[in-house]
Amino acid sequence: MDQTFIFADLAGFTAMTEVHGDAVAAEVAAAFCAELNRLMPAGGEDLKSLGDACMVLIPDAADAIRFGLRLVDEAAADRPFPEVRVGMHTGPAVQHGGDWFGHAVNIAARVAGRARGGQVLLTAATREQAPGLDGVEFDDLGLEALRNLRAPVPMFQASRLDGRAISGRQVDPVCRLRLLPDPRQVERAVGSSARFCSDRCAALSRADPVRVST
Repeated sequence: MDQTFIFADLAGFTAMTEVHGDAVAAEVAAAFCAELNRLMPAGGEDLKSLGDACMVLIPDAADAIRFGLRLVDEAAADRPFPEVRVGMHTGPAVQHGGDWFGHAVNIAARVAGRARGGQVLLTAATREQAPGLDGVEFDDLGLEALRNLRAPVPMFQASRLDGRAISGRQVDPVCRLRLLPDPRQVERAVGSSARFCSDRCAALSRADPVRVST
């Protein structure tokens, strides 16, 4: 029986940890896990997590796609937070010792590794099992070569049709936290096109502008 496997993590988590410290990173990872489970549809299962990365199983592909879109859009949307990225694939797998194994799981992990912050990527196998999904559009990304897979995989990007611009949201160029409307952030950006979450990140940018711009 086919299942849809989802891998989700936080873009820029390493940069955030370096700047803001281990305690903040632990709090953010825990908050992400809580948000993921809050948004989980009926029948979905949070299989495991490692650091900021989570592996989820949702039997229905349409539910999985909707979940991925809600996750990148709604997870901790009311505060500075790393952008979420999601990848998924649908196929058979074997359950053993409380874990899942199989080619489908490996593909899902590789797809997630290609996602950028705010992106929901999926394979054609998942797309084909969710025809006519209301409120969602799919951009055909063509064939993508994924690490350690012999054949390229047809991939799509899912996005919402309700006008929400996930990919256009600004992030701090130093710590990669998503920025919210805040007059202080504009003040920190005087003389620069960049905005920062804090005076600390603004100072780090001034100290090493080349590193931040790359």
